[in-house]
Amino acid sequence: MSGTSSASSPGREHPGERAAADPIRLLAIRDTPLSVDEVFTAVGDAAAGGTALFVGTVRSHDSGADVEGLGYSAHPSAEAEMRRIAEKVIADFPVRALAAVHRVGDLRIGDLAVVVAVSCPHRGEAFEACRKLIDDLKHEVPIWKHQTFADGTEEWVGA
Repeated sequence: MSGTSSASSPGREHPGERAAADPIRLLAIRDTPLSVDEVFTAVGDAAAGGTALFVGTVRSHDSGADVEGLGYSAHPSAEAEMRRIAEKVIADFPVRALAAVHRVGDLRIGDLAVVVAVSCPHRGEAFEACRKLIDDLKHEVPIWKHQTFADGTEEWVGA
């Protein structure tokens, strides 16, 4: 006998290897500070062997210019678009749990702008799903960034 159980034989996938029935645990656009702990806790799942988390922060520079601060604005459809993107990630990966929050309003250097996390049965899937989630969120959700630079200039990004 080889020592492998029938649960690990081809064609007999364990339920924990599939996407969870309702993996969207947290989706929000907020005008209050974000919490890494809240997002991480939201994606906890006993069947997940890997959790990937991405935290986007306000940096002090952009394209060679010093940033003094920025503000985020969101279209009223932004949360619905976040849900659409989350559902697409869930369709493409065996997501056990998913969470994404984005900040709006005026932010300072070092503030958290976005926090996303995905848990999956395996680490590779978690990394790929998290990357897909943040990349699509940044490219497709109608959230715009207004940057103010130290030299007095400003620009809108994503508008």
